[in-house]
Amino acid sequence: MKLDALNVKILKCLQQNARMSNAEIGRQVGITSPAVSERIKKMEDLGIIEEYKAIVSPFELGYQLKAIITLRAFMGKLKPFLDKVKTYDEVVNCYRITGDENIVMEVVLKNHKHLEVFIDQLISYGETKTQIVLSRVVKQKGIKPI
Repeated sequence: MKLDALNVKILKCLQQNARMSNAEIGRQVGITSPAVSERIKKMEDLGIIEEYKAIVSPFELGYQLKAIITLRAFMGKLKPFLDKVKTYDEVVNCYRITGDENIVMEVVLKNHKHLEVFIDQLISYGETKTQIVLSRVVKQKGIKPI
């Protein structure tokens, strides 16, 4: 589906604030609330809009560390790891990637000891590299349709 200008504007509104009412979106893009609702439903059905969620600060919930961990899986360990990684509460994002490593994970941890214990769970699957996140430079931002 090629997105028309109205759908692009609706997506921009939702990516800025997913809790914005259809009436407010309609006011901003120049159509009625029912028309907004219909367009949003169609974009959901087509998979353009995947989900809605609250972004929560891990630090406000008591986590002291955020880290990026890459894993280079041992021979025969990638498939088992792909199943296991979904069960780790620490992992907030995980990507299968190209290059020297197979996996990159974004994880949140209580402290350095928690990091050590978590890495110990990973080393049976492959070689890890860990970087501690100091700050976020770019917040998750909306995707501009092409």
